[in-house]
Amino acid sequence: MPRPRASENESWGSLWLERLRQDLVFGGRVLRRAPVFTSVAILCLALGIGANAVVLSWTEGIVRHPFPLVRDQERLVAIAGTAKGASGLDEMSWPDFMDLARGTTAFETFFVSKITGGTLTGGERALRLVGQLVTANYFDAVGVRPVLGRGFLPGEDVGRSAHPVAVISYGLWQDHYGGSASIVGTTINFNGIPHTIIGVTPKGFLGTFVGYAMQFWVPASQQAVFDQSYRLDDRSARWVEGFARLKPGVTLAAAQAQINGVAATLETEFPNADRGRAVRIFPIEDNPFDNAKVLKPMLRVAAVVAALVLVIVCANIANLLLVRALARRGELSIRRALGASGARLMRQLVTEGLILALSGTALGIVLAYASRNMLGLFFAPRGGATLVFAADFQWPVLTTTVAIGLLSTLLFALAPALNVTRADLASAMRAAAPGAVATGSRGRVRASLVILQMCLSVVLLVGTGLVVMSLQRLLAANPGFAAANVTMTGVDLVAAGYDTARAHRFQDDLLARLTTIGGASSAALARSLPFATRPYDNGPIAVDGYEPAKDEQPTADYNQVSPGYFKTLGIPLLAGRDFTSADADTSAPIAIVTHALADRYWPNASPIGRRLRLRERWMRVVGIVGDIKYRSLDESPGMLLYIPLAQQRTSYVLLFLRTSASKAATGIAPAIVGAVHAVDPAVSPYEIITMREQVNRSTAAQRVLVTLLAAFSSLALILAAMGLYGMISYMVSQSARELGLRMALGASPAQLLGLVMSSGLRLAMFGVALGVIIALATTRLLGTILYDVSPHDPYILAAVAVVMTGAATLACLLPAWRATRLDPMRALRL
Repeated sequence: MPRPRASENESWGSLWLERLRQDLVFGGRVLRRAPVFTSVAILCLALGIGANAVVLSWTEGIVRHPFPLVRDQERLVAIAGTAKGASGLDEMSWPDFMDLARGTTAFETFFVSKITGGTLTGGERALRLVGQLVTANYFDAVGVRPVLGRGFLPGEDVGRSAHPVAVISYGLWQDHYGGSASIVGTTINFNGIPHTIIGVTPKGFLGTFVGYAMQFWVPASQQAVFDQSYRLDDRSARWVEGFARLKPGVTLAAAQAQINGVAATLETEFPNADRGRAVRIFPIEDNPFDNAKVLKPMLRVAAVVAALVLVIVCANIANLLLVRALARRGELSIRRALGASGARLMRQLVTEGLILALSGTALGIVLAYASRNMLGLFFAPRGGATLVFAADFQWPVLTTTVAIGLLSTLLFALAPALNVTRADLASAMRAAAPGAVATGSRGRVRASLVILQMCLSVVLLVGTGLVVMSLQRLLAANPGFAAANVTMTGVDLVAAGYDTARAHRFQDDLLARLTTIGGASSAALARSLPFATRPYDNGPIAVDGYEPAKDEQPTADYNQVSPGYFKTLGIPLLAGRDFTSADADTSAPIAIVTHALADRYWPNASPIGRRLRLRERWMRVVGIVGDIKYRSLDESPGMLLYIPLAQQRTSYVLLFLRTSASKAATGIAPAIVGAVHAVDPAVSPYEIITMREQVNRSTAAQRVLVTLLAAFSSLALILAAMGLYGMISYMVSQSARELGLRMALGASPAQLLGLVMSSGLRLAMFGVALGVIIALATTRLLGTILYDVSPHDPYILAAVAVVMTGAATLACLLPAWRATRLDPMRALRL
């Protein structure tokens, strides 16, 4: 067959474009004639498509490409340590990390980025900033070039406080320095130590820690300035959050094999520090160090829920379009009689659906973009720094969203178009007769769409109920300490220029003044805070009488606390004694251990009077206290011990104040500030919050999921009720003649009400029953994020069934009531 000439192709293409133009113009005109239907359809689609778009943007910006402006993130891996017999992952030591970098060939580069905080001094007021300790190759490794100045030079990350230089963020440069072009070379004071500003990062670069927009970067040589202890030469000090970039073509498995070899060598060469330890690498979407690990399960569930909502939206719009197409049977029948083919009519109906889909997609993208920063609203500022979760609205998200919108066209427009246009001309003309009742396949399609909406709504409501109950039980869980009526804050004395001796006197004076505050019952100081971003310090331990396995290195977290800490936080003293003022730096080193640690290493004996060694320091156990949760509310008890603050002082301390119930929530903050200023007016405390607020902050990810599920399931319930209402209303309008005849033959209004109600409720009950069955099969997928709740909780299932039945009853009641108000004579004349 000869190929058509170019002019023929051009003619055919022009004809196709002209027909498309005609369809779009006619479809737009038809939709404008029904503004209520069009507006409702577009809004519903926008909500469904927008929900998917915003979840996609969060997933892309938090999990898949979490670091804005960083190059080749698909080849980035996070590096974490593991210990035999310990649950979870931890950081690595600087010497071990450097040995990994030297001993492997599967990676282009290794780099460190450890989150830290610093106090900016030297201005009118001190500012608490969030930043990162990094290796000298950091900016080269992430592929980010400063817009002003330079990054770090090789060797600037080595030596104790040897290179006091800093790179600041674009935001800090603009907000604090007014965007001065002469900023490079000036001095900035971090924690009282002058640092020379050597560069400014580009706008939009947030660093490499999901949740925070970093404001400064300093080389790892400044680690002692920010942590008050030098750890770069301590192989047992695990603080490094390490990353590496795979070479092109290297698989994760091959890289892990090399890492395993180096880790085994380190274990052999340094048994005191690395016995029983291994190293694991993770793709960047599984990064164990930042907030992404908490948000990832939530985003996974939210993606599934958003997809279900879109299916419900599509089913609802399909039902509305089917009813609308049936109402236009007269018009369609006349067009068929005048020679229009079924395919031509179907194309017109699909085009109208396409207009709705494109309009809904555009509005959905606008709504999603406007909601892109909503996640940050659920996370309270930490230490004065606002959390930032960068949604990614680049081309992958936009093209996927448009594809979802176009696919939804097929879901909600094609089925109604096929259903209406496949009928023969004679049937269509008969169906166009007034008062005819649509039965057969069209009725079954509408019924199926309603059942689908009811079914999926049940699944969403069950999931919402389970997550809400899980959050309630999580918040009610006992963390091991009494959070009520305890207020806390922190002070950084290094930033205020204190030396060690002066800092000790300040802490003692402050503790004495806190106890004099009206309504205060006790006060205490400590180094670490439960549920904080900064983890508890940890180190290897040795226990008298305990012989570890050949490949086991016992480790424990520890906290430095003052006398009265356990009383202030309500941690029970199970045996032995508390710390006292006599436990000074000149007395014998002592420790108090938690019940879990005592049970692990002294299972059949009392540890009181026994010795344990933390790193190289031997201490005698003087007490046992109850276990607490300090990483997350759903964790198992960890290995934790306490040492007197006076025997291991720190210049950054947290202060805790227990007060009466009337003083805990309000009125105590000014008194705390006054107590601090009474000791030294130049020192100001950081954020003052209650311990209950601190505990609640640890559940931010769960609260995000509860909010999203509640919003999505409420929307699904409304749409399902709307779908059922629309179907029953249409059925009543189309069955007016039959209903009028029944009334003429003596049927009572109550009988008609029951007849119509039963028709709708049968569909609803079938959808509810099917939804419960599907929920029983699928909610087990929520098991990993539920706390103390069974995925098959019978109370939740029963409550959802009652709610759905109630919604269905209300949806059917108004159309059924209208049926009882029909005039029989008028209905029979239809």
